[in-house]
Amino acid sequence: MTVPGRRSSTFTRLLRHGFTAPSAAERLLESVELAPIRSDPVLLDALGATADPDLALHGLVRLLEAQPTPTARRELLDTLISAKPLRDRLLGVLGASAALTDHLARHAGDWQALVTYEQQDLHPGVEEFERQLAEAGDPVSLRVAYRRCLLSIAARDVCGTIDVAQTAAELADLATATLRSALAIARAAAPDDAVHCRLAVIAMGKCGGHELNYVSDVDVIFVGEAVNGTEESKAVQAATRLASHMMRICSESTVEGSIWPVDANLRPEGRNGPLVRTLSSHLAYYQRWAKTWEFQALLKARPVAGDSELGEEYIAALAPLVWQAAERENFVADVQKMRRRVVANIPVGEVERELKLGPGGLRDVEFAVQLLQLVHGRSDTSLRSGTTLDALKALAAGGYVGRVDAVQFDDAYRFLRSMEHRLQLYRLRRTHLVPQDEADLRRLGRSLGLRADPAVELTREWRRHTSAVRRLHEKLFYRPLLDAVAQLAPGEARLSPEAARERLVALGYADPAAALRHLEALASGVTRRAAIQRTLLPVLLGWFADSADPDAGLLGFRKVSDALGKTPWYLRLLRDEGAAAENLARVLSAGRLAPDLLMRAPEAVALLGDGDGLEPRGRAHLEQEILAAVGRADNAEQAVAAARGVRRRELFRTAAADIVGSYGTEDVPALPDQGALVDLVGGAVSDLTAATLAGTLRAVVRANWGDTLPTRFAVIAVGRFGGHELGYGSDADVLFVHEPREGVDEREAAQAANRVVAEMRRLLQLPSADPPLLIDADLRPEGKSGPLVRTLTSYAAYYRRWSLVWESQALLRAEPVAGDEDLGRRFVELIDPLRYPAEGLGEDAVREIRRLKARMESERLPRGADKTLHTKLGRGGLSDVEWTVQLLQLRHGWAEPGLRTTRTRDALAAACAAGLIPTEEAAILDEAWVLATRVRNAVMLVRGRAGDTFPSQSRELAAVGRYLGYGPGHVGDMLDDYRRTTRRARAVMEELFYEA
Repeated sequence: MTVPGRRSSTFTRLLRHGFTAPSAAERLLESVELAPIRSDPVLLDALGATADPDLALHGLVRLLEAQPTPTARRELLDTLISAKPLRDRLLGVLGASAALTDHLARHAGDWQALVTYEQQDLHPGVEEFERQLAEAGDPVSLRVAYRRCLLSIAARDVCGTIDVAQTAAELADLATATLRSALAIARAAAPDDAVHCRLAVIAMGKCGGHELNYVSDVDVIFVGEAVNGTEESKAVQAATRLASHMMRICSESTVEGSIWPVDANLRPEGRNGPLVRTLSSHLAYYQRWAKTWEFQALLKARPVAGDSELGEEYIAALAPLVWQAAERENFVADVQKMRRRVVANIPVGEVERELKLGPGGLRDVEFAVQLLQLVHGRSDTSLRSGTTLDALKALAAGGYVGRVDAVQFDDAYRFLRSMEHRLQLYRLRRTHLVPQDEADLRRLGRSLGLRADPAVELTREWRRHTSAVRRLHEKLFYRPLLDAVAQLAPGEARLSPEAARERLVALGYADPAAALRHLEALASGVTRRAAIQRTLLPVLLGWFADSADPDAGLLGFRKVSDALGKTPWYLRLLRDEGAAAENLARVLSAGRLAPDLLMRAPEAVALLGDGDGLEPRGRAHLEQEILAAVGRADNAEQAVAAARGVRRRELFRTAAADIVGSYGTEDVPALPDQGALVDLVGGAVSDLTAATLAGTLRAVVRANWGDTLPTRFAVIAVGRFGGHELGYGSDADVLFVHEPREGVDEREAAQAANRVVAEMRRLLQLPSADPPLLIDADLRPEGKSGPLVRTLTSYAAYYRRWSLVWESQALLRAEPVAGDEDLGRRFVELIDPLRYPAEGLGEDAVREIRRLKARMESERLPRGADKTLHTKLGRGGLSDVEWTVQLLQLRHGWAEPGLRTTRTRDALAAACAAGLIPTEEAAILDEAWVLATRVRNAVMLVRGRAGDTFPSQSRELAAVGRYLGYGPGHVGDMLDDYRRTTRRARAVMEELFYEA
């Protein structure tokens, strides 16, 4: 007897074994019939190992009570105590499924179906299930036999004898056997119908894919044919009666409940179409009317019941259509749209709990796998499996999905399917909603082996796997490469040598033999790298061909692949990450500069896959990185080499952003506003140049003076550098200014300043394969005849006594970029009165500027150059626009703050806003300036060296045209448009500048 207020040892044991209602359990165990359980620690341990010990004990009591005689009860208890396999299986089911407990309570002898534990019985197939269902001659007995078979599957599942994939396959096999038995009952009930038709049952969906749930609709399609001279219409009617009866047998409820609904809504025309069609009718429908999703559904189709020969004919006839579906217009977009529609239709309150349809759910895995199968399976038959996990394994083996991604997808799918199985097993009800009740979560977690804090652990693991599925689904399902592969003709998706040669010639490769050698080097062999290359190359070839020089693009790709081919992330990046592959194709085939930069730093290809990878870094970020690299170097030469390394990478980033923005890709449309690309390049290259000069200055000072230079020193950018308008090949126009520190002799300070300048120029001119960075100080006072560096006082004296109007004009774009910030600020204060003179320019100064411009036009244009096509000095080119804007700044800058900017386009916009130039004329000048700048950038990208006019070589000229948005055959239009634009700009310039 238990003393009041004191817990018994049984109570404590039950609590320790996971019972949540130990008092109720203790009262049950006090009965005489359960004395063997109460006294047997093994049985208590077994109960404690179940998903819900309280449920298992209640179920066992019900099962014992249901036994017809005391002898039967004793036999059950003795077997439980002596036979561990039965004990684990029976108690496991009782603790996981209230519905199967109900079945056992109604059919007290069915527990003996779990006694057998022979190896060959662990994984029964369709034939074994058919034998177990064979005695069922009516719908009621079929339901009982079905539940008995289900009981054995559940027992193996909860005991871990089979994994989730095997469980799903066994459930599909049981469904197959049940459909066959139901059809046999229907045939027996209507023998006349049976002899007049052939009827094949085609499983679809999860049943067709050998991955069925415990409770699910079984999707089918029926195919009927006439026999024995029967008219087709009568045969179809007979087959329809048989099919309808078979569906009722499985779907209708009786005292034993229902088996599951048979759903034929995936048939042609859905519920509005005939239940049974002939094979020719099916074929005609799919050839003419079927939608994209219907071919996706057919991916899992397989014959399961009825006339097997007819079923195989159906599959053979429709399979080619399935594997051609990806060629349909907008195929990939349609599949993606359908998935989004499914998510949109989930009730708002259920989205986050939806295990199957919600974001990160099972359907995300299935849709991603199916889309990849349909796109790549056209040419790779190894991918044509109807089972999700098998297909995923094949996709990984073929290189279409990364190994790590495939493992994560597989793990997540198995976990989510296990959750779904155990969720449905409890009541044998169709549900995909994760419960909110704590007890339900606890039971579900324990059923999956989580013990410490089952509800919390389950929620954490579920969220982790859902998050992984969301990420991978977005990565794979919306992969831009998919749509490009889908658009290839069937023979192009996998390139044979013959097909490759024909495709190369058709795409415009000038040297198909060399291109073939590159393809063979990249894609031959059985390695995983070669398999991924075989997936990428057919698409890349098309992207290369969309350039002026496909051969150069392919050659560049081979070089990059040779350099990075053994790097594990390289091909994975191209296959998986956004528009990386297309970006690389555009960059490699657009000219020489970007590929040359990339070959000197192949790892920079990673920038093409990062969503923000092509976004230029700001000056502060660049300067911080370069100064840090300089600080780690052992000497000035190493420091500048490190700064050059950053510059090389960032030049590539800018060039790639420029090319991608010009060509456009799926992720980055071509920019309609060409000025935005000009500003991007000008700002990025100018910031990079400033950061490089700051790093070089730090390296020189550190190598020669340690932390402190004897004089304050600043670098002032002028010209296009100061205007944030540098191109890829521009020199850096600068002025150098210094100011001796307190207590330092002026001569010593001047020597230090001059040494700094000399060392900076020497270090930046060391031999290098990188684009040169030349420091040009010719805009300093007295030009080439004057000292390279002056004190601030010397500048003030010179500008006060000797300054000419052209020097004031040059100072309009002066801006400090490196060195002592306070000294730079004071230099700007010094020159502001010169570049924005009070009351503007006098007439003499205006005439002088006009004279200088006219002289430059006549003397500096290279001999033989076409004035209509020279971007800098030609008609309506950069010089015309810039001198016009600068004259407005000199005349009105004192009164209009907006004109006090170093940037040409900003100053032009400010002049327009101030009413100094009409809107239309401002737009004409802006358009010409942007176009001329774009041409200069294009020439550098294409040729790898700077130039102020269009290339003469036809392929280079075509590449410039492609960069500017002109397709093949439109080079003449490009030149005409350039001449037209600059002619209009010249007319505006003559009116505003010369007042003609």
